[in-house]
Amino acid sequence: MRKSIYLLLAAFIVTVLASCNKEPKPEDRFDEYIKLWNAQKFDKMYEFLSDKVKEKVTKEEFTSRYEKVYRDLEITDLKVKFDKPEEGSKPKEDKIEFPFSVKMNSIAGPIKFNHSAKLIKEKREDEKNWYVDWDTTYIFPELKKGDKIQVSTIPAKRGEILDRNGNGLAVNGTAYEIGIVPEKMGEHREEIINQVAALLEMEPEKIGKLLNAGWVQPNYFVPIKKISKEDRELFEKLVSIPSVLKKDVEARVYPYKESAAHLIGYVGPITADELKELEGKGYSSNDMIGKRGLEQVLEERLKGENGAKITIKKADGIEVLLKEKEVKNGENITLTIDAELQAKVFKEMNGEPGTASAINPKTGETLALVSSPSFDPNKAALGMSSSQWKELQDNKNQPLLTRFKATYAPGSVIKPLVAAIGLKEGAITPEKTINVKGKQWQKDNSWGNYKVTRVKDPKGPVNLEKALVYSDNIYFAQTALELGKERFATGLKMFGFEEEIPYPFPIESSKLGEMDTEIKLADSGYGQGQVEMSIVHLAASYTPFINKGNMIKPVLFKEEAKGEVWHESIISEAEANLINSDLLKVVEDPQGTAHTAKIDGYPIAGKTGTAEFKKHQGEKGTENGSFVAYNANQPEILIAMMLENVQDKGGSKTAVSKVKKILSK
Repeated sequence: MRKSIYLLLAAFIVTVLASCNKEPKPEDRFDEYIKLWNAQKFDKMYEFLSDKVKEKVTKEEFTSRYEKVYRDLEITDLKVKFDKPEEGSKPKEDKIEFPFSVKMNSIAGPIKFNHSAKLIKEKREDEKNWYVDWDTTYIFPELKKGDKIQVSTIPAKRGEILDRNGNGLAVNGTAYEIGIVPEKMGEHREEIINQVAALLEMEPEKIGKLLNAGWVQPNYFVPIKKISKEDRELFEKLVSIPSVLKKDVEARVYPYKESAAHLIGYVGPITADELKELEGKGYSSNDMIGKRGLEQVLEERLKGENGAKITIKKADGIEVLLKEKEVKNGENITLTIDAELQAKVFKEMNGEPGTASAINPKTGETLALVSSPSFDPNKAALGMSSSQWKELQDNKNQPLLTRFKATYAPGSVIKPLVAAIGLKEGAITPEKTINVKGKQWQKDNSWGNYKVTRVKDPKGPVNLEKALVYSDNIYFAQTALELGKERFATGLKMFGFEEEIPYPFPIESSKLGEMDTEIKLADSGYGQGQVEMSIVHLAASYTPFINKGNMIKPVLFKEEAKGEVWHESIISEAEANLINSDLLKVVEDPQGTAHTAKIDGYPIAGKTGTAEFKKHQGEKGTENGSFVAYNANQPEILIAMMLENVQDKGGSKTAVSKVKKILSK
């Protein structure tokens, strides 16, 4: 027993001694160094350097140089690779070399190189280990002691946005940069600052801070603010002030100003949050970025890619090219928009809150897409003051609201769609009539005090044609009830409701809302209830009446396919022709709700609509008025317009009048 204990003890001592005598392997040490390098833990890498290296380079110098190089060159996806030698291989002396490879992405593109590392064995605190004999070539093989890395960038030109005829909607132009030369202010410094602040709507303190910046010299031009070249009156007032000068600078220019502001948007300086969100995508703190509209939607295509050049400048002045990426300018994008028509529609809306969409109903091309009222994107891009933004934000008509993105209760402009669904499902026929006396109707007493109200008493039976001509709410309420919730909802979905609109500009999906009671279902039949549509969808929903029952996909870019069917055979060709004919009579018939839109020699088909908003039946509420119209014989343009708060302006007649003027031109 005692002999066994001695044997075990001897074996343990031998094992411990063997373990203590085992020297670290150089490949294991270098493998640890590589792992730290890939993790960019430069401070910990320093502990692996030889004494000879540490005598020449401090930890702070080593760490900060790596960090600065990798930061300035925007290094990402670093992959340093080292293949360990086969087991059993030993260094012949206290020195050894290992090959390694480096791959990385930089501001100028991918960089890769092969190199070899020297390791030497050193004794520290009575223990021997392997240490890296580092030099600057480990950063880049071309980088020798005393050399400097230089980075230069070539900014990409932002792509322009053009209309169908090549007119610029967002172009690269110039603006005036207003500045002050401090030494020319003389004894009138405070007076001049106050004058400039008042004209530029800035705080005097902000101008003072700019003039007191550390880099400013008395004879320097100190930039204060950019203004549009078209703002001549403001410009003349500013440069008449002693010490105030201007420089021409590059700027994004929006020639159609307010008329296309919501569609095109504007650019502005990138924020810290945006820079963080877009890390690794080629942005810098000096970049401009799309803030709203197509400038934002198309940011990736418009931005382009900045060019970059990384060079190593030798001590003797010779430059060695490390990596270069050519500049790639942003893409010019052509829309289907007719900028002149866009401007006409906007002008006709005259600042009244509302929205309008004009399309070619055969091809689906968007010819105009307007939101009113609006703002000047040139001022937004050049930088508006906080008081200017507040004025826009506090405006009761909400000029910053992009109305064509949103959905609204359509009112009676939905009736042709309800008619189409009713015909397809056999719930109505062209000949079938209803005969309701008076202006109000309810299905039965279960509706309590609630009744559907029509605009006027037709004094007799009403068929489909008269129901559209008179815009009879009762007829379409009964049609919706006859269809029932399921068939009615299915029919509306065939027209694209509750579906993401296949459109490059983000538009809200049109909604069915709740139709869980007979009253809500009946109200939905004439565009009240909770049913909602966007103006883009409303325009597209009339295309089946022109295209043999096929609903055409709306397009915005010239590059998109034209005339592509979004929903096929929603109704038959005969049913489409019937509704088209009835919509022509809505304008042609003296009793038609849109008769005032009649233009001699220009056969207009269309439908009016008034959506009313109130808490209780019988009280006066607010109204939105709509009109959809197109040439019944040569449908090359279809206009859908919605105006808010028309309750004291003749209801939908306001929209009818404006659309007529646009079509007349």
